[in-house]
This record gives sequence, structure tokens and C-alpha cells, in this order.
Amino acid sequence: MPSMSHNAIVVNLDRCIGCYGCEVACKLENDVALGSIWNKVVQIEPFGEFPKVSSYWLPTMCQQCADAPCVAVCPTGASFRDEQNNIVLIDKQKCIGCKYCMMACPYGVRSWNEEQEVVEKCTLCNHLTAAGGLPACVKNCCGQARFYGDLDDPTSDVSVAIATAPEEARHYLPNVSNNPQTVYILSPKYAKWNDGDIRPRSRKYAGTEGSDN
Repeated sequence: MPSMSHNAIVVNLDRCIGCYGCEVACKLENDVALGSIWNKVVQIEPFGEFPKVSSYWLPTMCQQCADAPCVAVCPTGASFRDEQNNIVLIDKQKCIGCKYCMMACPYGVRSWNEEQEVVEKCTLCNHLTAAGGLPACVKNCCGQARFYGDLDDPTSDVSVAIATAPEEARHYLPNVSNNPQTVYILSPKYAKWNDGDIRPRSRKYAGTEGSDN
């Protein structure tokens, strides 16, 4: 029996220009409801002391955590890890709208669909990748800053991107024992990585729909 893939996304922030193309492509491809965002680009506004000030754009989406708390807290099994491709997904037929998974997510990247009364999130465009395609955000990135593939395959796009980046340029969102799998590449010569909480709770972050949350 073949082993499962370990699919994930790598984002090279050295190349990200904050165009929101990935955010828009995601909404169009997945018919994401107005007001909901599965792939939110947040602006890490200038921090530090002059002249050593850093600022960059940070696309945030489901981190495909190795120890996903959303799966652990779901009472119905609606949030689950697909045995075929190792991707964390949501079975809307089983979702009862308790929102436990939304509260458990350390990054606030799950959305509530008011019309369907279910929780939604990035699926790594499972309907496309299952057929050998790329997630819409990866395919439409004009800066070629996003990569998708199997982390366990040393020849995959994600593995090559990680291997070619120096260790000090490889970053993850804050790990609270959930072990996020999305890798962000940010070289110190461009900006300092912000290890703080990136959840959009204040006006610090801006989005394409003018959301402050």
C-alpha cells in the first residue's frame, strides 16, 4: 500500500508583493461567500526601531497542522484528515455549526458560512489537486511566490523551495503544539520575521474587502 502524500504550501515572502491575487483567485475558484476569506493576505505593518524597520505581506490560510486541533475538538468528525491525501478537510454534511473548530484554530483561518450554516476553510483546492492540478492561489500568483507539493518528496516544488532557502529564512506561524506545516520563506535582508500572533483581531491588518476582523 503506497504511503500518503504530505501535501502543503510554501510561500516565498521575498517574492510576495501583496497584490491579493491569491486571495481573489481562491474566492473565485471556491465560490467563497462575500465577507468570508479562506486565504487572507494580511499586512504586517512596520515594526522595530528606525532604521531597522520591517514590513511584509503574509498570506494566511489553513496550515495543514500535523496535530490539527480542529480535528481533535470536532464532536461529529466533520473536521477530518483525508486518508488518501493527508489533507485536513471539512465534511459539510456532518458539520452541526458548533464552531468549536473555529475556536480551536490558532490562526483564525476558518470561516462561517451564514447561508449554509457550516464552517469552511482552505482545502488546498482538493478538487483540482486530486486531478493533478495546482491550487488556484498557486497557479495565479503573479510573483511566483507560492508552491504546492509533497513535503516528503525531495523533488517536489515545495521541497526544492525549502531546500534552496537558507535555514534562517525558513519560518512557520506560531506553534502551539499543533505543528503547522506551511513554510514561509523570508530572508533577513528583506525583513525580520514577526513571531507574534497573526490572527486579524485589530485594525492592524487590511484585507481586500475592507475587513478589520
